[in-house]
Amino acid sequence: MAITLLNPEGLPKVDAYRQVAIATGSRLVFIAGQVAWDTDGVTVGEGDLAAQVEQCYLNVATALAGAGASFDNVAKLTLYVVDWAPDKMPLLVDGIARAAGKLGVTPVPPGTLLGVAALDVPEHLVEVEATAVID
Repeated sequence: MAITLLNPEGLPKVDAYRQVAIATGSRLVFIAGQVAWDTDGVTVGEGDLAAQVEQCYLNVATALAGAGASFDNVAKLTLYVVDWAPDKMPLLVDGIARAAGKLGVTPVPPGTLLGVAALDVPEHLVEVEATAVID
C-alpha cells in the first residue's frame, strides 16, 4: 500500500484521523474540492450538514476511482466548513460515518478542518479536497 497512517508517540490520538501519513508511491493525485452536488450538479442536502458531508465524501471517492485510487491511497484531506463551530462536530462525524458505511472504508488520513465564511454556492455548507498517492 502506498499510504501508512499512524499516530506517533507524543502526539494526541484523535479518533477522526491519524496525525501522520507516510506515502511511498510515485504518483500524486490531487482531488479538487468536492461539494454536495449530485451527478447533475444539483445540491444534495440543502441546509443539512451531515447529508452534505456524506455527499462530499462520496464525490471524493468517485474522483479517486477515476484516477485509479481509493480512500486507502489518501494522504491528506482538507475540509472547509461554512460558519464552523465545535457544536457542528457531531453532524460532521455523522456525515463521514454514513459515507464510510456506503463505501466500506474508514477514512482517517491526516486532515485539516477550516471554518470559512462562505463557499462558491450559498447552499453549500462544506467542501472536501484530497491528496492521494498511488503506485
